[in-house]
Amino acid sequence: MKTVQGITKYDEKHPTAITIGTFDGVHIGHRTILERLIAEAKEKGLRSTVLTFFPHPRMVLQKDSDIKLLNTISEKSRILEEMGLDQLVIHPFTKDFSRLSATSFVRDVLVNQLRTKKIIIGYDHRFGRNRTANIDDLKTFGATLDFEVAEIPAQEIDAVSVSSTKIRKALLDGDIVTANTFLGYDYMLSGSIKKGKGLGRQLAFPTANLHLDETYKLVPKNGVYLVHSSINGITVHGMMNIGHNPTVSEEEENRPLQKRIEIHFFDFDRDLYGQKLQIQVVKRLRDEHKFESVEALQKQLQQDRLVSLKILSEK
Repeated sequence: MKTVQGITKYDEKHPTAITIGTFDGVHIGHRTILERLIAEAKEKGLRSTVLTFFPHPRMVLQKDSDIKLLNTISEKSRILEEMGLDQLVIHPFTKDFSRLSATSFVRDVLVNQLRTKKIIIGYDHRFGRNRTANIDDLKTFGATLDFEVAEIPAQEIDAVSVSSTKIRKALLDGDIVTANTFLGYDYMLSGSIKKGKGLGRQLAFPTANLHLDETYKLVPKNGVYLVHSSINGITVHGMMNIGHNPTVSEEEENRPLQKRIEIHFFDFDRDLYGQKLQIQVVKRLRDEHKFESVEALQKQLQQDRLVSLKILSEK
């Protein structure tokens, strides 16, 4: 898949079939559009192309928005590539771009720059300055600018009954199973492994401390989760704690607690410091607790491991 950073850097001459949107999560509802785009592009000899935007429009137009996203750009790119998309164009979303008229957007961006011959879009898509243009306007543009518009009807999209908002809520509620069902894949967290305090190793549960690549990435509800990751081409399972890691030591009682993401991989004890990992989140095991003693914490970790292994044996 070819990735282009900004429409002005797009220089392909081959005609395209295109869809437009943020596609946060690339969930099963999005796939209704994307799978049709890829199939019809192949059938007509066009390049299947997604035009997406970053930052998310709400981050730019609603300054008080604290929206967290389901995908980083690199995660989204990887999912789209695995689906078989030919091209991803990531355009910087700015206030100036949001003021572009519908005519300029369609004529100058979609037709003249991206060589669009077919647009596949959801029935409720709106675009142009103040999002005043709709799919009927797009069809009118198509008649004069020589491109076809294919509408994904309401019944196809609404039948899926999935939205990025619903998935965000499920993750914040700790309902990983529902979130993963809506996504069509296990939710992922991507980042670098950094050194921690070493408490896990003292407990015979060595942990890898994950620092997220992007601060806008949504982190699920605090708690303990069953996870897996690919490390040097091998799938490794483990359990992850998201939260403040409340300790049993008095010296930290009055310190401000910092949220951490720590993973203990089963039967794996290699040095991962400095490596980039992608963690897939499978199931939430329990809430995060503060323990009265190191022994109580260690006993709970052993129980968590047994529960995790039982879940894996039943898969």
